[in-house]
Amino acid sequence: MSKANELTLKEGEKAPDFTAPANGGGKVSLSDFKGKNVILYFYPKDDTPGCTKEACAFRDEFAAFKRKDAVVLGVSVDSAKSHDKFAKKFKLPFTLVSDEDKKIVQAYGVWGEKSFMGRKYLGTHRVTFLIGPDGRIKKIWPKVKPEEHAEEVLAVLDS
Repeated sequence: MSKANELTLKEGEKAPDFTAPANGGGKVSLSDFKGKNVILYFYPKDDTPGCTKEACAFRDEFAAFKRKDAVVLGVSVDSAKSHDKFAKKFKLPFTLVSDEDKKIVQAYGVWGEKSFMGRKYLGTHRVTFLIGPDGRIKKIWPKVKPEEHAEEVLAVLDS
């Protein structure tokens, strides 16, 4: 397991804007979604067990997010090409953002030391930010259980 990551951003702060490549070609910017709730979820790697469970949970609840006028964006340091394969394989209806230069993971404070079976390495922590229509961070989930997470986020959107 990874050690707890010290997040630099706090709820109520303005979410850092970004523009980056996305699956399906083209680029996506956070500012494209002004006026909507944005679920910005960071995950370690395409097509790995936990990340697949989390992505499929968001996929399975996607219609509910859409009804709430919320946008789901998944972010990892994988390439857009890797995202294309991942999205196609699991029929993911939302955008996957490619952060190969690690600017977004660093801006959001989710890149850091992790540990797996005693080996330390740098990687993306599984953290989700709910960004409100005003561009401010409404809620942060610093610890995420992949299978249950989409429902947790929906519950907060309902409140």
